[in-house]
Amino acid sequence: MNVANQDINQLIAGCKKGDAKAQFTIYNLYFKAMYNTAFRILNDSFEAEDVMQESFLSAFTKLDSFSEQVTFGAWLKKIVINNSITALRNKNKFETVPLEKVSISAIEEDGSDYGELNVSEILNKLSTLKSNYKVALTLNLIEGYDCEEIAQIMDISYENTRTTISRAKNKLRQLLSESYAR
Repeated sequence: MNVANQDINQLIAGCKKGDAKAQFTIYNLYFKAMYNTAFRILNDSFEAEDVMQESFLSAFTKLDSFSEQVTFGAWLKKIVINNSITALRNKNKFETVPLEKVSISAIEEDGSDYGELNVSEILNKLSTLKSNYKVALTLNLIEGYDCEEIAQIMDISYENTRTTISRAKNKLRQLLSESYAR
């Protein structure tokens, strides 16, 4: 175990005892990453900040359930993601369509070279996608979750997750090629 993990474990032990200084230190270590995670899903800075705060409160009150099988940061990020998705659902932004009702169409590869695009352009186009596409792509491409994990997080079937990610990628490709063609 490295020094950083030992420090985190000591801080977590302090948090379990109600040490406000340890809680503040953990908050300072993780708040930027957790805010960014919430913001990428919610696309609203105030809502992302609220979700992040609620997630920290939830984490500090449920520290006894932290099993240390994953890192504290990964455990906290999962809380943030779940709270962000719940916030989306509560605002009725999260649209799900049964797989049976959606027609499947193939989008041809356009052969464009996207080397000229920068990260901010891609993230900007990603933020314009409908909510379920944005959440699925964010979890997959940015947060690194696989389809099985995303299916559990979004509470949809594995097949629907794969379809949603595929369609989201195609839509993002389409938006980027329209932007690139101009």
